Amino acid sequence: MIAIQLEGPRRLRAIDIPDPGAPQQGEIRVRVRRIGVCGTDWHSFAGKNPFFAYPRVLGHELGVEVEAIGPNTTTDLQVGDRCSVEPYLNDPESPASRVGKTNCCEALRVLGVHMDGGMCTHLVLPARKLHRSTVLEWDALALVETLCIGAHGCERAQLQSDDRVLVLGAGPIGLSAYQFARLETENVVLADVSANRLHFCEKQLGIATTLELKADEEIAQVEERFVGRPSVIVDATGHSGSMENAFEIAGHGTRIVFLGIVQGNLAFSDPTFHRKELSLLASRNAPASTFHHVLAQLEAGRVDTRPWITHRLALEDVPDKLPLLEGDPELLKAMVEV
Repeated sequence: MIAIQLEGPRRLRAIDIPDPGAPQQGEIRVRVRRIGVCGTDWHSFAGKNPFFAYPRVLGHELGVEVEAIGPNTTTDLQVGDRCSVEPYLNDPESPASRVGKTNCCEALRVLGVHMDGGMCTHLVLPARKLHRSTVLEWDALALVETLCIGAHGCERAQLQSDDRVLVLGAGPIGLSAYQFARLETENVVLADVSANRLHFCEKQLGIATTLELKADEEIAQVEERFVGRPSVIVDATGHSGSMENAFEIAGHGTRIVFLGIVQGNLAFSDPTFHRKELSLLASRNAPASTFHHVLAQLEAGRVDTRPWITHRLALEDVPDKLPLLEGDPELLKAMVEV
């Protein structure tokens, strides 16, 4: 069957791989219907993902259809069900998994990052990693994982109704964090350095509370917008300069959540960190409970990702057409159709 492999930085090709075959006990065979192209894929494409090894079949934002269920598998899923995939394959007996931290298990393997992913036609997956919806279409199901990244970041921040939240970065992950922060508090501002991206968010997504950050003016801009400093900063930029600057923008007692990841080290002023008594939180992937929460919000119509999709590609066209999208100012989310 066809699969799209990233051979090395900026080198994609279509390859033929063996069909995964019939599912065994505890497994389900699925047909891939949609594949979202996310920031992790773009970082891997550019050679900037510290967790990535080449060659690799990409794809972890997946909307799939159940085709076959392994014998004696305990599940309420049925053939034909539409599902989102939780692409984080953990060891249920690991110390982290045993305390509910399945998203950062010591033995974690993420589809399309540590192992070949879903940019192909069929997969066999653990039944427990499939989350059904009887309401959502393929596109929305493929975007559940992206939304879970932002939603889990908000969970890590333990948002309250009186929090003042600054989301840095208006890409899909930042938008996910913005959407779920807004479910907890009305005082949320989406900030970016790109006027074009913020204009898109205002015009296409109806986000009114945006802030175009200007170099060396960020603190003054933030103070003016919040009439003070934010109580929570969620950085979804994956940019070291922005992440380090969050410590300066933060107010006293601010909770900082890093959704993005960079290669190498970050530096910050320890006296500033202690003087403000800041809380610094990493947020990695999301547990199954977050998938259930995100699906419920999508099904209830509280979150709508339809305007996010700016580009569509057929699976077989990915090697030729996906590289042309790199750096496209109009790109928000590319969706691969199988």
